[in-house]
Amino acid sequence: MPEGDTVYQAAGRLRRALDGEVLRYSQFRVPALATKDLSGRTIAAVRSRGKHLLIDIAATATQPAVSIHTHLKMEGEWHIHRLGARWRKTAHKARIVLRTSTYEAVGFELGIVELLTDPDATLAYLGPDLLGDDWDPVEATDRITAHPDTPIGEALLDQRLMTGVGNEYRSEICFLRGVHPATPVADVQVAPMVDLSRRLLWANKDRTVRVTTGNTSTNARLWVYGRDRKPCRRCRTPIVRTMLGPPDQVRSIYFCPTCQPISQTG
Repeated sequence: MPEGDTVYQAAGRLRRALDGEVLRYSQFRVPALATKDLSGRTIAAVRSRGKHLLIDIAATATQPAVSIHTHLKMEGEWHIHRLGARWRKTAHKARIVLRTSTYEAVGFELGIVELLTDPDATLAYLGPDLLGDDWDPVEATDRITAHPDTPIGEALLDQRLMTGVGNEYRSEICFLRGVHPATPVADVQVAPMVDLSRRLLWANKDRTVRVTTGNTSTNARLWVYGRDRKPCRRCRTPIVRTMLGPPDQVRSIYFCPTCQPISQTG
């Protein structure tokens, strides 16, 4: 599943191509929206909210404003190219096609595709957006600390508490804070973890390749994520990969058992 910076960048690319433009063609390749046609409507804004992407369509004299809400989930991608360019993925994977007089935007394998008349209300359950203009670290900290028995590795991934952290970032954040991901929230210094989360996502929001170590070399960008059984970059202890989360949301997580002892408060 994508991290918040991935969606932030996708929204930026779509914004540069579509913002303020009139749709000359639209096609929704999902059954619930197959008959919807937004051609002739103006794109008022493109924005991200954590891992969610919204394309706001302006109201007309006879039609209310509406937002195209998409979520990439595991496989989704937005591709943008000039009209007439060959698609880089097969057509049967396309879920949305939007065309202006110059550009074509195609959403492939999107996990969520829907039209919302009040997107802000629909997404009101989300916690503070780490890359949002209205980012509120105090609210994020309060939401997380309200769940003292939850493992911090689960809390970081809970978009209702703070939105934008994905599986890769939560492993890196826990390592950098020296916290075992199974440590209960009550035993963690939450505010510094929230601050680190913001700083990491902000530092990567415009990068084409995510970096948490400060080293942009291909094999040195991350501390622990994806490095199962490889030596810790700090202490050389083999990195451990395990599973964490409730039964319906269990995900892999990586940590160093020496740098992140289970009994230590982070």
